[in-house]
Amino acid sequence: MLQSKLLKKAAAMLVAEAEEKKREKERVVNASFPPLKMAGLSVQELQDLCKDLHRKIDVVDEARYDMQIKVAKNDTEIQSLSQKIIELKGVKRPNLKRVKKTTDDMLGAYTDTSKLMKADFKAKLKTVKKEDEKREEVTDWRKNVEAMSGMEGRKKLFDAGQ
Repeated sequence: MLQSKLLKKAAAMLVAEAEEKKREKERVVNASFPPLKMAGLSVQELQDLCKDLHRKIDVVDEARYDMQIKVAKNDTEIQSLSQKIIELKGVKRPNLKRVKKTTDDMLGAYTDTSKLMKADFKAKLKTVKKEDEKREEVTDWRKNVEAMSGMEGRKKLFDAGQ
């Protein structure tokens, strides 16, 4: 019975708090932005009023964008810090088990004598033959210029290109 009375009282307090927040919000909005009086205004005055409202909207949008960026940055920081806390609190690394290092030790674990032969891992690797690069002989460039001068030299260059 006491618990049900406490729950009813808490529900009533929540409703009262919500109404108080609503009234406070309306008061702040009315103080910041008084109601518009558009009756009896000329076309030019209405246009000026619209321009003024657009400027105010831009200022509010900039402030909203800045707040969104700050909130997103704070959220990522909170997530990273909570992740660090989780890592520091309870995640323990399991103890590592010893592993036999050499192939002889690994093969020695088998009891069958046919498997006790030595493993040669390098035998199955492919061999790659390197081709010798064709090197051009370095000759005296002065002899080459004299041989390639004139139309005959150009014909040799053309024939060599094909």
